[in-house]
Amino acid sequence: MSRRVRPTLRLRLTLLNGVLLVGAGAILVLLAWLLVRDALRPTDELLPGTTVLLSDGGRMDAAEWQRRLVDAASGELLAKGLVALLAISVVGVAGAYAVAGRALRPLHQVTATAQRLGEATLDQRIGYSGADDEVAELAKTFDAMLDRIASAFEAQKRFVANASHELRTPLAVMRTEIDVTLSDDDADAAEYRRMATVVRDASERANSLVDALLVLARSEAQAGRQLGRRTECDLSAGTANALSAMRREVERIGLRVQTSLEPAPVVGDPGLLDRLAGNLIENAVRYNHLHGRLWVRTGTDGERSWLVVGNTGFEVDQADVPGLFEPFRRGGRERTGARGSGLGLSIVRAVCTAHGGTVRVIAQSGGGLEVTVTLPTADAPAVNGAVPGPG
Repeated sequence: MSRRVRPTLRLRLTLLNGVLLVGAGAILVLLAWLLVRDALRPTDELLPGTTVLLSDGGRMDAAEWQRRLVDAASGELLAKGLVALLAISVVGVAGAYAVAGRALRPLHQVTATAQRLGEATLDQRIGYSGADDEVAELAKTFDAMLDRIASAFEAQKRFVANASHELRTPLAVMRTEIDVTLSDDDADAAEYRRMATVVRDASERANSLVDALLVLARSEAQAGRQLGRRTECDLSAGTANALSAMRREVERIGLRVQTSLEPAPVVGDPGLLDRLAGNLIENAVRYNHLHGRLWVRTGTDGERSWLVVGNTGFEVDQADVPGLFEPFRRGGRERTGARGSGLGLSIVRAVCTAHGGTVRVIAQSGGGLEVTVTLPTADAPAVNGAVPGPG
């Protein structure tokens, strides 16, 4: 089967230009032909039967002479006009084909760049430097899209590398403990119990990391989409449960807790919202210091509900706050070996986005952070966008 000619954009533009050019030329030739036939009427005002003297000495009826003159002039005009139309059409179509090719050259650059793109060539750009027209706008848009793709790809590679590192650490601990204990011929029951305790702790850490990764993936998958589960719930209830779960740790390090848990109705996934409150409380306790402070507030103004969690702790520069939302960042430090998976605020931001809310973090002057989560209330539609937090 023969391959069908592909109607490229250049070919379609050329054909369109040719049709318009030939049509306009044909109209001009027709108008000229009609004007000539109407203009060559010199004998219309003569009396019937009038004759004209020809150059050869003969005489001819004026009306017959006029008819022959009009037919000859019209025929010559039509013949020469069609020849001129054909020549102009050929030149015009060829010129249109060349001009269309030159105008569409950046599109070919876009296509060639897209075909070359790969993991190792995401740094390539079109770099169009022609006229500031629609093609230039397309090229700039494509370059901006490549910038976003490259950034997302790098972030994904860092995420995978960090996740692999975090999972490899507890697995390596378990493997080392098991190998060392089994290689010790004098190991007794107490040594095996110690080894089992270490393995259990490492497996719990790995399991917590896997759970956090699943929650993060689930939250990010629902961002900008309709939540798979929407239930009326109260942020204050989930916050109270999170505080209760951390009570022993709070008492161990002697934190002073201040709470003001007013009703904060929202609509969303209860599991994700409970995880949001739990992560904020856990971070506020984990990154606090001995005999520090922890304050928690919830409330609503009818259109938005909020959860505020603040804590004392080591100092954080406000410029470093955006980095806290990156996966595997712990207090602005990457993979420090501190407790936790480093996904707490990443999950908080993903859950907020999935519920059409926002999260704001303010570094405290004396050390520590205050995190404000704002979500639409149960009566307000969930719309993604910037929503100011409470004053």
